[in-house]
Amino acid sequence: MNYPFVLAVHLLCATIWTGGHIVLFSAVLLPALKSRDHTRITDFEKYFERVGVPALLLLILTGIWLAYQQVPDISLWFSLNSAGSRTIATKLVLLALTLGLALHARLRIIPGLTAASLGNLAIHITLVTVISILFALTGLLHRFGGIWR
Repeated sequence: MNYPFVLAVHLLCATIWTGGHIVLFSAVLLPALKSRDHTRITDFEKYFERVGVPALLLLILTGIWLAYQQVPDISLWFSLNSAGSRTIATKLVLLALTLGLALHARLRIIPGLTAASLGNLAIHITLVTVISILFALTGLLHRFGGIWR
């Protein structure tokens, strides 16, 4: 595969994922909290999931491919002995946190979402938004020599 093409797909998917969560947080969640109207969030999620979930899946696939290009020995991905391995390990930890929060929200919070439980979902949305921004910043910092030097 062509590295610039895969990187471009990765960046576009990151834009969709991160931008979608910033919109969810600032334009949907905050007004929903103010009005205590949880349907604003479920309405947004219904449409965003059609684009956001495929973007996340492509983000994961392209991320793994890009990680393999940087550090071909998968056993070194958590060695933390190079800028590449530190970036990969950081992104994998952020991914695990994202998936854990998403599964918890999808299985435990959203099925019984009410105005009273909106605060729990707000915590999840806030955390996933912050994590998605950290994902993007981690990738950016990698381009400038890595993180945790």
